[in-house]
Amino acid sequence: MKLLWNTGSRFKCPFCNYSSRGHALMGSNSAVLAEKEVIGGQRRRARCLKCGSTDRERLMFAYLGNERDFLTKGHDKKILHIAPESNLNSKFRSASLPGYVCGDKFTFGYNYPEYVKHIDILDLSFPENHFDLIICNHVLEHIPDDNLAIKELFRVLKPEGEAILQVPISANTKYTVEDHTIMSDEKRKELFGQEDHMRIYGQDYTDRLSHVGFKVTRVNISKKYNLYGLNQQEDIFIATKGSKTPNP
Repeated sequence: MKLLWNTGSRFKCPFCNYSSRGHALMGSNSAVLAEKEVIGGQRRRARCLKCGSTDRERLMFAYLGNERDFLTKGHDKKILHIAPESNLNSKFRSASLPGYVCGDKFTFGYNYPEYVKHIDILDLSFPENHFDLIICNHVLEHIPDDNLAIKELFRVLKPEGEAILQVPISANTKYTVEDHTIMSDEKRKELFGQEDHMRIYGQDYTDRLSHVGFKVTRVNISKKYNLYGLNQQEDIFIATKGSKTPNP
């Protein structure tokens, strides 16, 4: 009944093709996320009522599927998908890409299918310069030592490859807010908006990526895909290997 009532022409989900006039609520109503204008974290209507896809998942499809066309032209590519979102993962799986690998450290806690491998982003079991594409969508904010994770992603990415490294990011804060001494879930929720978040990234996020050697391009394609119901404030962070020597 809800799907029938919500049917319309304002939005169309690229995963399930459901045409709707609105989305379901998602995100946190935390005061700190509102205060810091955290893009991709605040309470908002952004979840497809039919398949459950989120605005940030649809953004990845718009870029990887439409702008870069990895789904039809990625058969000779090696692709690593960290903490794979179900709808985006299904698109890559149905494309039968032989070099597609997906995984998470917590494979037993999220009801992943059996093909999702146990992969620790802090200790990737892949050789250097291995992947043409890495998808890491809203993962780094959960990692205590995100610098080590970024180094590992840099190590396994080919020089000509792309790493799409999305995080929730404050629109009005210059420097990332974090405190590694905090052990309480309640305190992390108060300061970072979610009990399993380790920080709120500021506009220095690109500096954190470039510090290990990445060259970062920041683009926004959301207005081009209004029908997908994307967050028009969310930029895509495209990291490639530059010529800079990585920092320790």
